[in-house]
Amino acid sequence: MSLPVCLGVDIGGSKIAAALVDGDGRLLRRTQAPTPAREGARQILRATIDCAQSLLDRAEVAAIGIGAAGVIKDGRVSAATDLLPGWTGVRLIDELTRGLRLDPRIPVRAINDVHAHGLGEAWVGAGAGAGSDSILLAAVGTGLGGCLVRDGQVVTGAHGAAGHIGHVPSVDAGDAPCSCGARGHLEAIASGYGLVRLYHDLGGDQSATDARAVVRAAADDDLARQAVHRSAMALGRGLGGMINIVDPSTVIISGGLSAAGRLWWQTVRGGVAESALPLLRDVEVLPAALGDDAGVIGAARLGHAVVDSRA
Repeated sequence: MSLPVCLGVDIGGSKIAAALVDGDGRLLRRTQAPTPAREGARQILRATIDCAQSLLDRAEVAAIGIGAAGVIKDGRVSAATDLLPGWTGVRLIDELTRGLRLDPRIPVRAINDVHAHGLGEAWVGAGAGAGSDSILLAAVGTGLGGCLVRDGQVVTGAHGAAGHIGHVPSVDAGDAPCSCGARGHLEAIASGYGLVRLYHDLGGDQSATDARAVVRAAADDDLARQAVHRSAMALGRGLGGMINIVDPSTVIISGGLSAAGRLWWQTVRGGVAESALPLLRDVEVLPAALGDDAGVIGAARLGHAVVDSRA
């Protein structure tokens, strides 16, 4: 008997992706389109429906899972940043069910996009296999997000906001401004934009405007090397503290900075060892394995979980 196929949809700030995924986590077909972020919720939904429909025209699916930017609670975007104007309040499940003219018997589920990434990595990515029953994912890109997966289930919290690891206080961040409007949060130093800001504050080349440029400069620029070390150490110390709280079997790091190279990785792991309890210093800290596919695979896993529960 063939495995059921589910549709996974990943709605991010820069792109919308959709994929058909079987019950073993194999990606069968994928498509994506730019997110019309500045055009408002109507256009984002329209682009999402078009993306998803192009795959639904090719296959029957047993369920649909959605990972979307913002805090997602009961299929609704309860909070979102200004990067997606008008996104707060969107009833994702209702809008996509109506826009795709779905058979009401097809279940649709929705979670935050970083939660979907964590679920994908836990299912068939870096967290798959024995001993990975509890996964802490840190998504380190322009910003800093996170996700905790226990026994194959995302811990979403009472309000759907669990995993905002970038918005915990960090001594290393000092008084640096955070994207949320507060100061001194971990994201303000450990994220991509935090690394760039730190490099500039140290007197580095002001023309370096993204984290990749700072990382490249670290090969022969002492200020860039200092910035990379301080940013990575702050992340490691922060993760060490979180390890002490949630006691994961594995920590997975995804996002653009996960490709920052040896100095960054050694320093992150050093920061973890400095902050984690002695019993927990050997918790593995691994790079993510699924790349850009983690979101659609994790979203599809939501659908497969429903199918499995009904079997």
